[in-house]
Amino acid sequence: MFATGLATKAAPLGFLTFGLLAALALGGCQDDNVITGSISPDDYHNRHPIVLTDSPTTLDVFPTGVGALDGNSAADVRAFAARYRKYGTSRIVILAPAGGGPKIHAGVDAIRRVLASSGVSGRIGLGSYPVADPLLAAPIKLSFVALKAEAPPHCGQWPQDLASGSSLETWKNETYWNFGCSTQSMLAAQVDDPRDFVRARAEGPSDVQMRTRAIGAVREGRDPGSAWTLDYPLTTIGGGV
Repeated sequence: MFATGLATKAAPLGFLTFGLLAALALGGCQDDNVITGSISPDDYHNRHPIVLTDSPTTLDVFPTGVGALDGNSAADVRAFAARYRKYGTSRIVILAPAGGGPKIHAGVDAIRRVLASSGVSGRIGLGSYPVADPLLAAPIKLSFVALKAEAPPHCGQWPQDLASGSSLETWKNETYWNFGCSTQSMLAAQVDDPRDFVRARAEGPSDVQMRTRAIGAVREGRDPGSAWTLDYPLTTIGGGV
């Protein structure tokens, strides 16, 4: 009787041991999944994304002589007007320094003439701004609101040291907070059309003649590539032509 009762109790104990081991194994896998999935993405595209905003586009113009615009200033105003026609969402505002005198007034008139010749004449606002130091040259300020690509405001901040001696927080094998900030800012400033960040441009018409020539060359077993010739021979660095 004693041996039979012992055998009867030993069988459930084996099942319990097997179940416990299986539960521990499954529990370990579940913990690994939770820890792996809880790691935050460490990508500067997510930390410093390029966003589109309605921001002011400005230009400072310094009149010369008695208020005339030199060639460089006139070219700047024409480029400013061209960008306004393409991306502007408000009227152009011209702010003259307070107490500028006849030179500034003549400069404003010259700027308006350049804007009118560039196709911008109806939506122009005039105003003035105070000058803090009359001894310094004060420009005529032009501005309008337009769609602009830029990095978010927190780009450029340093909430943590690169290698702090008071804690081990920044000693991890991770990118620092400001990593990628300058890259995103420069990319946003260099792209001419901010809309290129959010949509692709429409495709242009295909070159039918080039496509037909390439297909014909492949059918004849020839190289479909184009043969290029150089007007000048290639030279090594420091060598002569």
